[in-house]
Amino acid sequence: MSMGMVIKIFTTGGSIDKTYDTAASDFVVGPPQIETVLREANTGLHFAVESLLQKDSLALTDEDRALIVQRVQREPARHIIITHGTDTMTQTAAGLALLRDKVIVLTGAMQPAAFKKTDAAFNIGGAVAAVQLLPPGVYIAMSGHIFPWDQTRKNPSRDQFEWV
Repeated sequence: MSMGMVIKIFTTGGSIDKTYDTAASDFVVGPPQIETVLREANTGLHFAVESLLQKDSLALTDEDRALIVQRVQREPARHIIITHGTDTMTQTAAGLALLRDKVIVLTGAMQPAAFKKTDAAFNIGGAVAAVQLLPPGVYIAMSGHIFPWDQTRKNPSRDQFEWV
């Protein structure tokens, strides 16, 4: 039996992975949540998760973005999902746009995956479908849409991504 497509998932932190730290009385970026979301959905997908960073996207540096690009470039898999904070997702996508031979889909969440009310599972589902169907390029799966990376922005007042 063939395994089919293997999806490589890189995690970088962001709200999707935030948890409440009672000691700090604050939300902190915790361990990656995407594997839990995919296992709970009983997907049957063949995927591998690698945690690159555990940061809020506003804390990402140019060096962090270079690391993400370098790691994706070196990855043999052609189908890549990156979980990322929403505030600077398009900045990281811009750096990845130089990679032409892979399907790269960035996704995240406005509310942590651990919350009862969250968009995380929905966005991850969109990213999983997109990475399997789209031609090579860089895309953002958020708010019920699959956007080319350079045709979207976050609209904080609506808590959504929108077309530009």
